[in-house]
Amino acid sequence: MSGDARPSIRIDKWLWHARFFKTRPLAADFVEGGKVRVDGRVIEKPGYAVHPGSTLVFPLGPHVRSLRILGCGERRGPAPEARTLYEDLDPPTVPHA
Repeated sequence: MSGDARPSIRIDKWLWHARFFKTRPLAADFVEGGKVRVDGRVIEKPGYAVHPGSTLVFPLGPHVRSLRILGCGERRGPAPEARTLYEDLDPPTVPHA
């Protein structure tokens, strides 16, 4: 039995649960492409375990996302539920009207 009691989840599954990708295979391919950093390290294995407190950095569209994982999630739920799984460390700025 391991000494680490923190909950963990595969990075591809977490990215899918958090609704960054429409399918888990798309998330796995993205990770295998070396496009995700977890706690500063480039990850290329979709089975890499992440946990609450891990920080992720990855490009998505024209932006680079920087997130802290807050929860693993039990399922791929609706968008409001998915947003509770992470904290955006670099939220987009709102233009002043």
